[in-house]
Amino acid sequence: MAFERLRLLGVLMVLGGLSPAQGQSPGADGRIYSCVTSDGRRLTSDRPIAECQTREQTVHRKDGSVRGRLAPAMSPEEKAAADVKQRELDAQKAALADAARHDRNLLTRYRNQPVHDKAREAALDDIIKATEISERRLKDLARERKTLDDEAEFYKGRALPAKLKQQVDANDAAVEAQKLFIEQQEAERVRVNRRYDLELARLKKLWAGAAPGSLGPAPTARDFEAEPTGKPAAKAASQ
Repeated sequence: MAFERLRLLGVLMVLGGLSPAQGQSPGADGRIYSCVTSDGRRLTSDRPIAECQTREQTVHRKDGSVRGRLAPAMSPEEKAAADVKQRELDAQKAALADAARHDRNLLTRYRNQPVHDKAREAALDDIIKATEISERRLKDLARERKTLDDEAEFYKGRALPAKLKQQVDANDAAVEAQKLFIEQQEAERVRVNRRYDLELARLKKLWAGAAPGSLGPAPTARDFEAEPTGKPAAKAASQ
């Protein structure tokens, strides 16, 4: 070890004697790199050693003492794995920041539970009103259907006139559309309640003093979703 240190000091003296014409040495900060190649050769340089890219290199100070270690360059596979890990870490950091932002917004929007309860009631009220409109429409359609059925009695055993058949088919389609819309409103009611349930559980912890962002990832729209019941509700509502 003492011999190696003396040898490094000698190298430093040689490197330090470079003439100005040779330019500024990459080792001007006093770092000296040494390594042992795969075939047993010991190399020393004032810059990272290309022959030892895949091997650990020792970094020395001017006096020959060890300053640190230079890790081997990663293989393509190791680099790919490291990139994946870094992306995962970046995603975790982004999720934490998003959760903190989400929690601060919740606290700003809802000072206490009564405010949150009122918001839930308002959201559900729209769904209830839409459902009631569809239920009234179903009753109207039932009355229309009775009138059509009474008229169809005159054609028992015969084909219905085209106009009457068209009216019956339209009534059937409208009934199905309203039933579908009501099912979708029920799914929306479940989704809204789930959203407010999850929010309330989180808010209770935040109101109790939990730090924003400390409660795990912020819920996403997928966390609130009810099972789909069919086609979009927009068309059904207009029938």
